[in-house]
Amino acid sequence: MRVALITLSDTRSEKTDESGRILREMVLSWGGAEVTEALLLTDDRADLERELIRLADSGRVDLVLTTGGTGLGPRDNAPEATVSVCQRLVPGLAELMRSASLAKTPMASLSRAVAGMRGPCLIVNLPGSPKGTRECLEAIQGVLPHAITIARGGRPH
Repeated sequence: MRVALITLSDTRSEKTDESGRILREMVLSWGGAEVTEALLLTDDRADLERELIRLADSGRVDLVLTTGGTGLGPRDNAPEATVSVCQRLVPGLAELMRSASLAKTPMASLSRAVAGMRGPCLIVNLPGSPKGTRECLEAIQGVLPHAITIARGGRPH
């Protein structure tokens, strides 16, 4: 599985991007997965849309994970950017993440994270907090290999 990581933040730097480091460590622990690219972007919607399109259309990425930009703040626009570039949504992944997080905190109900497909590439928004990033990726990581296999045209069983 080829994975690209995008951290969205107007305040973080490469040195302070703990959520991006967590994503990288988790993906590399899956065995057989590789991080093909890791980006740190501001919360600018147009920049995120451009990078999601570039990555998904490149044919070199199966999965794009974003961290940050899923809350209620005025610059939190990862869901809108993701929806605008995806051809099909995968609402069950966002539901699974929120469900797992709600078991730990009612604040998870404020997450607007989405997941969708652009061509055969799966794009998933994760929260920006290190704890939320870890918990949400843990919630969905078991279904991701199956999702990628199907997206690539593989047989589900």
